[in-house]
Amino acid sequence: MGKSHEVITSEQVPQRGPYSQAVRAGDMIYVAGQAGLNPATGLIAGPTFELQARQAFENLRAILEDAGSGLDRVVKTTCFLPAPDAFDALNALYTEYFPSAPPARSAPIVQLPRGLLFSIEAVAVA
Repeated sequence: MGKSHEVITSEQVPQRGPYSQAVRAGDMIYVAGQAGLNPATGLIAGPTFELQARQAFENLRAILEDAGSGLDRVVKTTCFLPAPDAFDALNALYTEYFPSAPPARSAPIVQLPRGLLFSIEAVAVA
């Protein structure tokens, strides 16, 4: 019996902990939560929700590309928000990054660590 899944590591977004950035199982890719961290420095991308969220979407895009997929193949996301007032900004970014056939989405309100204001995880077709 062959291996049931493949761990994917991105060259564009350095891994920052003891987890898999993405896992491919069959025709699906599961991407771990991506925060608004600058991949070059590991620091928070900026003080605002929009700056951090935009960086998180770019990190997600990079990992999906390294996995042989892309944002256009995402079928489900979970977007972790700091407060309900972030929904308008999230909706604007969601429209920008998923201009047609946006994926299904859950958006729980949570307290993120280290002053982070956004994190996104995704499931995509390989």
